[in-house]
Amino acid sequence: MNSEMLYDVLRAPVVTEKTARAGEFNQYVFQVATSASKPQIKAAVEKVFEVNVEAVQVVNQRGKTRRFRGMPGRRADTKKAYVTLAEGQTIDFGAAG
Repeated sequence: MNSEMLYDVLRAPVVTEKTARAGEFNQYVFQVATSASKPQIKAAVEKVFEVNVEAVQVVNQRGKTRRFRGMPGRRADTKKAYVTLAEGQTIDFGAAG
């Protein structure tokens, strides 16, 4: 997988209180491309951050229906990936790529 595809699969880390609690269990959460599969996400995280991934769980979120200037519209669908790392490994987001 080339470097352009790696950064297309991994969009951004998700930083919330819930993901901070997940970090205590060696899990990190990323916003990923909706077309990305679990093996692609695993390969991207392992190459970009140079860590060993044990498991990947994904959550597909449907976009909400919202009104814009009186007309109904819809926000884009999103996908989050919960990535569990091997014991003793961490991700330093400042040191990536």
